[in-house]
Amino acid sequence: MKKIIGIGNALVDVLVRLDAENTLLDLGLPKGGMQLINQQRYDEISQSLSSACFEMATGGSAGNTILALASMGARVGFVGKIGQDELGDFYAQRCYSVGVEAHLQYGEQPTGVATTFVTPDGERTFATFLGAAALMDEHAINEKWLNSYDILYVEGYLVQSHSFVLSVMQRAKKLGMKICIDLASYNVVASDLEFFRMLVRDYVDIVFANEEEAEVFTQESNGDKALEIMATYCDVAVLKQGAQGAKVRRGAEVVSVSAIPVDKVVDTTAAGDFFAGGFLYAYAQGYSMKHSLQVGALLGAAVIQVMGTNLVETTWNEIRLKVQDILHK
Repeated sequence: MKKIIGIGNALVDVLVRLDAENTLLDLGLPKGGMQLINQQRYDEISQSLSSACFEMATGGSAGNTILALASMGARVGFVGKIGQDELGDFYAQRCYSVGVEAHLQYGEQPTGVATTFVTPDGERTFATFLGAAALMDEHAINEKWLNSYDILYVEGYLVQSHSFVLSVMQRAKKLGMKICIDLASYNVVASDLEFFRMLVRDYVDIVFANEEEAEVFTQESNGDKALEIMATYCDVAVLKQGAQGAKVRRGAEVVSVSAIPVDKVVDTTAAGDFFAGGFLYAYAQGYSMKHSLQVGALLGAAVIQVMGTNLVETTWNEIRLKVQDILHK
């Protein structure tokens, strides 16, 4: 199996259930999106939620994908930056506990936090304080790390630093690595559209996008047409369609799968990240696009039934068995 390394914002998710959407309006947060906030805004939001019940989980888009891959038994690594604090310790321990080869940088800033608001429909909205994650240094990334992996997975949220993303992708390209990117969030894509297009066109082999992100990226509201356009930018384009399933296009080949029905959607946090993890788990072993979509759909369905990314080991055992059934049909 090919080895996969992810690079992304190392964040701790603080998950808060909301009884209604009014809180999002009061806080000025766009539902379903991700808004970057500074230390002062983070402190204000934390203060307003001081009496709320919450859960914690490791987060960050690429970190979630790598967590899913590691839990499946894949050989994976992760590069991120955390603070020298309790949240940083929590993040590092979680990586090590699931078998991620963690190449963590430590900074003077506190560990980043994604305050994650989950509305009754299961939709998640992020107010993200990057903290130490915003200060990753491309010069601290050892070339030997990249050289020992076959696939690089980059989260789109990293585009707040053009030079960092560009440097990493250029180095990976020279090493002959396959490069994947997830488009992150529709508002992030909209704020830096031309840079995203350049990255996908010039460096990326596999692009993952949900329908909103694909529409912003291509300026096309029809999902099939948006997928067709994305596939002209790189080798493989994957469109995540939530309850409608997912599609992939590679050249003229188009494959689709239905979503796996679940009894109740608890929290859509990391649904796309786990989908990407499942897709890459099959792809890295040389399985077909159909197999890759099916495993992605399985992992995406599993994670939306819990808060955050905290799947228990018995659930992972069931997932692994189901994945083997999929791959050997």
